[in-house]
Amino acid sequence: MKFGVSLVPHDLKETAASARLAEDLGFDYIGIPDSQSLWRELYLSLSVVAGATSKVGIGPTVTNALTRHPAVAASAIATLNEMSGGRAYFGIGSGDSAILNLGLRPARLKEMQEYIEAMQAILSGQSYEYKGREIHVKWSENPVPIIMSAEGPKTLGLAGGIADAVIVHSGLSKEVLVETIAKIREGERAAGRLEGSAKVWAFAKCNIADRREDAVDEIKMALAASGHHAFRFTLEGKNVPEHLQEAIMALQGEYVPSEHEQLGDTRNAAISDELGLTEFLADRFAVVGTPEDCLAKVRTIEEAGVDNLLILAISSDSDNIIRRFGEEVIARI
Repeated sequence: MKFGVSLVPHDLKETAASARLAEDLGFDYIGIPDSQSLWRELYLSLSVVAGATSKVGIGPTVTNALTRHPAVAASAIATLNEMSGGRAYFGIGSGDSAILNLGLRPARLKEMQEYIEAMQAILSGQSYEYKGREIHVKWSENPVPIIMSAEGPKTLGLAGGIADAVIVHSGLSKEVLVETIAKIREGERAAGRLEGSAKVWAFAKCNIADRREDAVDEIKMALAASGHHAFRFTLEGKNVPEHLQEAIMALQGEYVPSEHEQLGDTRNAAISDELGLTEFLADRFAVVGTPEDCLAKVRTIEEAGVDNLLILAISSDSDNIIRRFGEEVIARI
C-alpha cells in the first residue's frame, strides 16, 4: 500500500517545508484541498509543493466541478504536470466547503460525469462539447490521472466506471471498505472495464499522540466535517447504526461551513460531543490515537483491499503528524 498526505495551505512557506518532510519520510503523494474562502489558492499552493519536491505525486485533494470551468482546470493541472515532470494527478469531487461558502449546491452525478469526460478529452489534446460549446486546451497532449472522490453507491459506481482511482470517504472499517470497493468493482463491470482498473484510495483524518483521547480531542472539528460530508445526501446504504441516525441528521443542520476544518474552539469542534458522535466518527473516519492504534488501523485498511491511504494532517503541529506517521507507521508496514 502507498501513502499520501493532504496538506492544508495556511502558510505557503510552511506548506513547502511540510511537503519536503513528507517526501523524505516515504510518502508517495501530496495533495492540497481546494477551498478558496478558507485557505491559500489551490494551484499556486500546488506549484509551491512541486518546487519543494522531486518524487511525490501532487494534485488537488480535491477540487470540484463547479468553481472552475473544465478548460480552466485542465490548463492548470496540465501546467502543473509539465512543471513537476509528469507528477500531477487531478482529484475531483462534487464539492464541499468551496461551494457551500458560495451558496452553491454540490454537483450532480451527470454533471460529475460530463466534467470528468471533458477533462479526459481536452487533457489528451482532443476537443469536447461541454454544455453546448466545444472546448479544448490546444497545447495539452498528456493525460493526467483522474481521481474521483465518492461516498454513496451511485457515486462509487460512476467512479469505478470512469476514473483512474477513487478516493473513498465512506468509512475505514473493514466491513465498510469491502462494501465500498464492491460498489466500485460493480461500476467497472458496468462500464466494461477490467476489475482493478480504478485504484482505491482511502481518505482518513489523522492525528497521533501518546494518548488516544488527546489525539481525538484535537481533531473533533475534522471528525464533524467527515460526518457532515459523508452523510449529507442520504444514509441509505451507508452502514449507520439505527440509534445514531437521528444524531447524524442533526449534524447536517448544525455544521458550519464557514468554519470548515478550522482549528480551535469552533462550533464544529463542539458538535460531535454534543450529539454523542465523537467515538463513532473517530472509528469510522480517522486513523487516530497512539502509534500502535494507528498501525493497527492501517493494517485493517490494507487488508480490506485499499491501494493508497491518504491522510489529512490537520492539527496545530501538522509536521508532528507527518513525522510520527512516517517514522512510526509507514516505516513499520
